[in-house]
Amino acid sequence: MNEIDLIQLKNSIISASNSLAINKTIVNNLNVFPVPDGDTGTNMNMTIKSALDIANKSNAESIKEYLNNFSKGSLLGARGNSGVILSQLIRGFVEVVPDNIEVLNVQDLVKSIVKSSEVAYNAVMKPTEGTILTVAKDMAKAAKKFPKNKSNIIEFLDFVYEEGVKSLDRTPELLPILKESGVVDAGGKGLLCLYEGIIKYLKGDESLLNEGNVATTLSDKFEENVEEAHEHSHTEIKFGYCTEFIIQTEENSAQKAEVDLKEFLNKLGDSLLVIGSDDIVKVHFHTNNPGKALEEALNYGSLSDIKIDNMRLQHNELMFSEEEYKSSQENESNKEDFNKKVEFYQNAFISVSAGDGFDEIFESLGVAKVISGGQTMNPSTEDILKAVEDINGENIFILPNNSNIILAAEQVKLLSSKNVYVIPTKSMPEGISAIFSGINEENPEDVIENSKEAISNMKTGEVTFAVRETKFNGEDIDEGDIIGISGKDIISKGENTIDVTLDLIEELYSEDFGLLSIYYGEDTTEADGEKLRSLLEEKYEDMDVELTYGGQPLYYYIISME
Repeated sequence: MNEIDLIQLKNSIISASNSLAINKTIVNNLNVFPVPDGDTGTNMNMTIKSALDIANKSNAESIKEYLNNFSKGSLLGARGNSGVILSQLIRGFVEVVPDNIEVLNVQDLVKSIVKSSEVAYNAVMKPTEGTILTVAKDMAKAAKKFPKNKSNIIEFLDFVYEEGVKSLDRTPELLPILKESGVVDAGGKGLLCLYEGIIKYLKGDESLLNEGNVATTLSDKFEENVEEAHEHSHTEIKFGYCTEFIIQTEENSAQKAEVDLKEFLNKLGDSLLVIGSDDIVKVHFHTNNPGKALEEALNYGSLSDIKIDNMRLQHNELMFSEEEYKSSQENESNKEDFNKKVEFYQNAFISVSAGDGFDEIFESLGVAKVISGGQTMNPSTEDILKAVEDINGENIFILPNNSNIILAAEQVKLLSSKNVYVIPTKSMPEGISAIFSGINEENPEDVIENSKEAISNMKTGEVTFAVRETKFNGEDIDEGDIIGISGKDIISKGENTIDVTLDLIEELYSEDFGLLSIYYGEDTTEADGEKLRSLLEEKYEDMDVELTYGGQPLYYYIISME
């Protein structure tokens, strides 16, 4: 095989996508930190599925057109750092493919693989060796070393893949935390899974072509029924929030999730539609409490494509807009009155939030849009872009509130024609502080400067549990241990949540701080929170201690000191 045509290219990508889908749990389990962050495989899988979906819907008739749409889809669907880096690898690969090319040969692939690595490296502010970037770079080096007198594509891909395997095996030597935990890099493993699918198909094994096309088939079936569900909803809006989301379950466990969720969600609202297949469940229903639905869904897997619409607001806007818009066009006076009804922001904030308590806090601070997401359920670039495009504002500031969402947010600046700024908040308390510090400023640069200064003068931490057995800084961490984290460091561990929290706060404490904020999560009772506050007020008499309901999943407490 010396050439790949459009049909072979499409099938190769389908096979690659399904290879990753089948192995995403393995990739997830390679995450080295013992926090609930095992979503590298899920994020990469959702990114590639989005890319494939948009590419296939384009009905492209040429290789370049198909790949352009594939690249666009990967960027829009990018989730988490791993998904964004994957989208940049794809973007680089596509960038050097000639417009009028009808087949790809080995030399075309060499150029694309080399450019792929270059673009991905340039997209990351501080590239870390021992990650997917290293594996991609070593595979690019191997591509350039492939003998120029050879033209067999399968031989070439085998050669590049084998170097990728060796590179992945070397990642623990480059990134000490991998070696300490006894794993290789998760993103690098995901990249090799994609190559495995391509090589498998090109060698004549077509078994992966129909293995994992669940997302597209399920999506079509789901969308066919949503409209019917809306038609049967009550004229008077009893349940105000149209709620949709996708659950990525463990392999072959979607059926149980489907049955259990139908029973649970049926009690929360109406117009219920739950469709499951293999490892994907799609949900649509109307409710007055979408937070409870999302919390229950997290018991079955990671969430994505979360969409919550306030139907009462939509209904009210529709009632006045059709008639009033027409009349507004009759004269300038009416047009001005109409435009006043459309809220305009000089400076608008978009905040990512996890937990109904945090949602209420951000809304009370005047945030223009709150996007559901956070640890294990990162919003995609497209989710954030949609929020940006929905806002009528001069300047729009995105608060990712999670280090794994910052890269996806940064891509929005490239995709939107609006004035978009990303304030790199890594936690929800940082987001709250950024709003307080910047919301009264008019100049965008002042908003950013004040927000960053406020963040630099605070410390944050979280208390959660270890999801796997590992080592950190030479210390054994057992599955189920309660752990206190600040940044990427595990500060404290133990069996008692309050003791671990006290140890974490003691490590973070400085006499310069005057305010200690404690946000308790959905798995923590208010009584436990009050007990913790009493102990803290007794121990730190020089600080104001505030206890607030955050409702966040996974974390017993989120802490900030400023």
